[in-house]
Amino acid sequence: MNATDSSAGRPTLLLAMGPGVAGRLFAERHHDRLAALVRTDSRLVAHELDGPGPRVAAALAGAEVLLTCWGAPPLTARVLDAAPRLRAVVHAAGSVKGHVTAACWERGIAVSSAAAANALPVAEYTLAAILFANKRVLYAARRFGVLRAAHDWSAELAGAGNYRRTVGVVGASRVGRRVIELLRPFDVTVLLYDPHVGAGEAARLGCVPVSLDELCARSDVVTVHAPDVAATRHMIGGRQLSLMADGATLVNTARGALVDEAALLAELVPGRLNAVLDVTDPEPPDPDSPLYDLPNVLLTPHVAGSLGGELHRLADAALDEVERYARGLPFAGAVAREELDRSA
Repeated sequence: MNATDSSAGRPTLLLAMGPGVAGRLFAERHHDRLAALVRTDSRLVAHELDGPGPRVAAALAGAEVLLTCWGAPPLTARVLDAAPRLRAVVHAAGSVKGHVTAACWERGIAVSSAAAANALPVAEYTLAAILFANKRVLYAARRFGVLRAAHDWSAELAGAGNYRRTVGVVGASRVGRRVIELLRPFDVTVLLYDPHVGAGEAARLGCVPVSLDELCARSDVVTVHAPDVAATRHMIGGRQLSLMADGATLVNTARGALVDEAALLAELVPGRLNAVLDVTDPEPPDPDSPLYDLPNVLLTPHVAGSLGGELHRLADAALDEVERYARGLPFAGAVAREELDRSA
């Protein structure tokens, strides 16, 4: 990557993302850092790149770098024709599949993603879900709300706790690997299902490689971190759910389509299994879905990823990449086209 600018020695950059995103993503210090790194109007944000207004069109024509985030418009061949100087896309979020098209790869545009930074809060949410699930916190809280009195909790929760429990991690993605890392201080056994991870690598990660069926049968908590691709649709289906032990918990912070929701509801409605779901299929669930009211389900509105102040971590990561580009260094979070079939 050669970052050059004939007048200032700095690349020219344009922000492209959905309405309101930049205001949440950037603090004032990020605007200051951008001004020092590149030539840009960091207050100009392109929400549309195919037939934009004159200001955005002029900025796009001169842009060497696009800094994108959620809601970024697709970089079609027509858009790229209007951006002849474009050399790199720095995405201040996770997946680039929504806007980086085949035309980008065909033109040799370098792509970076802050997926590693966005994986951290998802893994933290997952860790909390695992620990609470084994401790039966959701059940205890709801039961306490009904009883509203002293009770022999030691007897009722005799099987609860995280000591020597088994956690099954489905998918050694960035999030999956971070979850495994966060579980190391705890007295739990970690099983891993990932067809792309061999026994040696699994041992280095500190987990036991098993088949998906064995993972479901042995785990007290099954947590899903596989990518949403054709091969993984409904990978957690009726068979896998039926293998899970009574009272086990399914955690899904990846994508709703990885789980057969009808099969899951067949296990949740009678209360045989528990679930912590941050993603569903469809998303959000239909208004009359039982998921909203089941006492054995913790349903959250896709908030496990970066939220609030955590967005600034994404901005920091993206600006680190912009700095690498400006200095002629390779991206730390480079995205390769061939990886997309195995990533979110």
